[in-house]
Amino acid sequence: MTIQSVDRAFDVLEALTAYGGEAGISEIADRTGLPYGTIHRLLQTLLARGYVRQGADKRYALGGSLLRLGEAAERLVAVWARPYLSRLVDLSGETANMAVLEGDNVVYVAQVPSPRRLRMFAEVGRRVLPHSTAVGKVLLADRTDDHCAALLERTGLPRRTANTITDVEAMLAELALVRSRGFALDLGEEELGVHCMAVPVRDDDRVVAALSVSGPAERIDALPRHTLYAGMRRIAEDLGAEVFGPPR
Repeated sequence: MTIQSVDRAFDVLEALTAYGGEAGISEIADRTGLPYGTIHRLLQTLLARGYVRQGADKRYALGGSLLRLGEAAERLVAVWARPYLSRLVDLSGETANMAVLEGDNVVYVAQVPSPRRLRMFAEVGRRVLPHSTAVGKVLLADRTDDHCAALLERTGLPRRTANTITDVEAMLAELALVRSRGFALDLGEEELGVHCMAVPVRDDDRVVAALSVSGPAERIDALPRHTLYAGMRRIAEDLGAEVFGPPR
């Protein structure tokens, strides 16, 4: 049994999330199907608790109180992810990472290192721009081209290596390729000599995180790409089902 008012409050928060964290009442109504009056009452309660804020333009955005919940949830998700990252290491022999998109940055939230003496490290908590990483491409590919173009214009696509994609249109074409094949590659675009493959973790139809394996270019390139992808996809699906439940 569910409590209708609580259920609807979550509908409003999820609608704001779907619009990138900010929306007007009409957009929330379109997304939720709730009456304007109901949405207004729910927003007033969420405003009072700090879970929503209202800008000068009268639009609503996710509020700071969610950060406390998000930090705790992120720590728990990292714990839950470790067995799945270990499976990725067993599959590939290389370091496995989990990352999420926060604002314009990718944040690494969990890692299990390769057992090999020569291995890659991405410090947990490290923040990078998404355009030069496989995890970043996977996370961007779930967004619209307009959203991605705006983000890429803000960040400027700085060149990390000679292989980094630094043109917005070229990056949008790369993201279209990621969507069509289901995985992303970083072929020395963040760091020369390091290659990486990443796949999405989904909550129903939304990509909420990315899983990756990374290592020296020659070792990653020697792995059978489609076999690796198939195994990574299964592991990502298992993680999504445990953390977020089966697709609705």
